Amino acid sequence: MLQITDLDFGYGNKPLYEDVNFIVGNGQKVGITGPNGSGKSTLLSIIMGEEDGYTGKVKTSGKIALVPQEIKHDAEMDKAESVRQYVDQDYFHGDFELKRMFNGLELNIDLDSDPKTLSAGQKTKLALARTFFQNPDILLLDEPTNFMDKRGKAWVMEFLSDYQGSVVVISHDLELMDSAIDKILAITPHNSRIDEYKGTYSDYLRLKGQKDAKTKRDHKIKTRHLKKAELRYNNMRTAPRKAILRRQIERERQGLPEMPQALRKINIRLPEPKRIGELPIKVVDVNKSYEDLLVLDNISFSIYRNERIVLIGPNGSGKSTLIKILMGLTSPDSGDVENDSDLSIGYYSQEFETFDFTKTVIETFCEKTNKGEEFARGFLGRYMFSSEKVFQKVGSLSGGEKTRLSIATLTGIDNNLLILDEPTTYLDVLSQRIVLESLKEYKGTMIVVSHTPEFIEELGPQRAFLFPEQRMVSWDKKLLDRIADI
Repeated sequence: MLQITDLDFGYGNKPLYEDVNFIVGNGQKVGITGPNGSGKSTLLSIIMGEEDGYTGKVKTSGKIALVPQEIKHDAEMDKAESVRQYVDQDYFHGDFELKRMFNGLELNIDLDSDPKTLSAGQKTKLALARTFFQNPDILLLDEPTNFMDKRGKAWVMEFLSDYQGSVVVISHDLELMDSAIDKILAITPHNSRIDEYKGTYSDYLRLKGQKDAKTKRDHKIKTRHLKKAELRYNNMRTAPRKAILRRQIERERQGLPEMPQALRKINIRLPEPKRIGELPIKVVDVNKSYEDLLVLDNISFSIYRNERIVLIGPNGSGKSTLIKILMGLTSPDSGDVENDSDLSIGYYSQEFETFDFTKTVIETFCEKTNKGEEFARGFLGRYMFSSEKVFQKVGSLSGGEKTRLSIATLTGIDNNLLILDEPTTYLDVLSQRIVLESLKEYKGTMIVVSHTPEFIEELGPQRAFLFPEQRMVSWDKKLLDRIADI
């Protein structure tokens, strides 16, 4: 069992949550929702005893384990000489059991391989496997399906639905374990609360929708009334009556319900991309193999100015290899990539390897865009980085916040080609909307990989490069079904 009593926590003078109380009973399944940066991951760290500085009580009983969103430092993984040793140090489970778990998690690695050499996504899946085999009484998971295709997501959520212990999970895929969920804890940053919604995930969406609609309606009515009062004030000539009305207006303005960020209108304006020729990139007879595995087989295509192209295919089919070749990070075995002399590429990678985690948000933006602090504050504000948030260290940001910062730096300068590799991986609904509105404003050329059909549809691509067929086709809305099935 897990019990939180009178929990208060914040950074500096800014509270994340106040007066929080909830219980997770034995065997209960609980989802945590909230915007990126609202403190979802921090709440799990507090429960694990990894975060200090809070007031209130955190009580747990039984064995508890946490799999974080990113595996930054795992002492057990650093010590392990093999995948097998890390996942099952006492060799309690047979190879068949491990491989069956790996198959469900879409983890295609050898049991004798060194876990330290794996990618970020593979390390996360490996940590999930290790924790699932440990079978803790309370299982805390932070975005466990981030690096998975549709099949892997469904497998994980079914596993959690059938799990005998208590589960507290942060995920963009909670609908996949809808009926198994007992309640949702929704973090609301605008009032520093954690609201509890009992019932399934579908129940939460319905109740939250009704609550948001009422908030928006009340805000609209009171704003309209306030504008009428201000108009009367401006037309009034008598000083004493104006003073009374001014005080009344000030009281009403203070009592105006604060609109959650998710209900506000998003408005982002971007710099114009640098001028470039008709063909920014031309790929000619490119081949690429890794040992005996042929990844790219004699592919050729041209990318036209201001075109939007989506790469569609399952994990491991060659999308990332093609991107690395286009970026010049990997050389083809044969063939050529011809770039326009004025080509300027902005590249988003979901592993954030270009960030210095010790620098602040505003330092990072100013260095990468060569912009001044005044421009940076205004621009970052449109990406939901408040006046306090811009001074936060990049390393302390959530995955979604790092994504927003990365997209902000790419769109804050005049890149004429954006290559975006899974930009929606860490994003909640609101952050996805902000990034989407920004990219819709972008006037340059774009190459995108995403497993989110709604995101691709709104971007409006002109063409798609398909894997494993390795051919370019004109965009067709039927391709959205193919994206959804990946």
